[in-house]
Amino acid sequence: MAIFLNNFSTFMICMILVLPAFCYGTEYYGSKATYYKTPDGKGTPTGACGYGQHGKYVNDGLVTGVSWKLYKNGAGCGACYQVRCKDKSLCSDEGVKVVVTDSGEGPGTDFILSSDAFAKMAKHPKLAHMLFPKGVVDVDYKRVSCKYGNLKIKINEHSNYHGYLAIFLFNNGGYADIYAIEVYDVKTYKWIPMRRSYGAVFDLQNPPKGDLKLRIQIKEGEKTKWVSSDKTVIPDYWKPGSIYETDIQIP
Repeated sequence: MAIFLNNFSTFMICMILVLPAFCYGTEYYGSKATYYKTPDGKGTPTGACGYGQHGKYVNDGLVTGVSWKLYKNGAGCGACYQVRCKDKSLCSDEGVKVVVTDSGEGPGTDFILSSDAFAKMAKHPKLAHMLFPKGVVDVDYKRVSCKYGNLKIKINEHSNYHGYLAIFLFNNGGYADIYAIEVYDVKTYKWIPMRRSYGAVFDLQNPPKGDLKLRIQIKEGEKTKWVSSDKTVIPDYWKPGSIYETDIQIP
């Protein structure tokens, strides 16, 4: 009984007082990781998740493409993983925390890291140059939360106020997957489902006019639930390219 209480107490302290990134799944899985190059070592604006320029700089460019298994037809976009390589002579025990912005894989390879993220796995920056020639390295990984704060929404540049709304969500913690989004029509008192267009982008033909509230279906571990905004998320007369902050936090 004492052991149970100690474990339970530790868990509660972790959840209340410590960063949630350290409180989620503790089990690591084995895989392989490689990297891709960009001029500045950060992400790419053309990733499959549809983040555009945001996908280049999110998480300070510590981003990754993942296998189809982890991409989950786009539901894995924005996921956060702790990735550490197994070569202890070169790599740190902590590894690097990366955000999913793209999809891609090789034989047995679940992660294609930005070169900045690949280098971050090294024990010391001076050892990174010894890591790159390996090309592909054995890694352990686990799902964690990046815990950024309130969820944000960007109106896709291809949207048109008079007939087409496309959005993507960002600033989510990265531990829970986003599976569905609905907007509320105040005229019909009904929730209208958006379509996952590709990656993290959801769209809707002929969206309701007026201020819009959202609700989002997320899956955290084995639990699926809806979370909704208590206030207007997308104001009337929105414009393509605009960013709006919600009152929703997703782990």
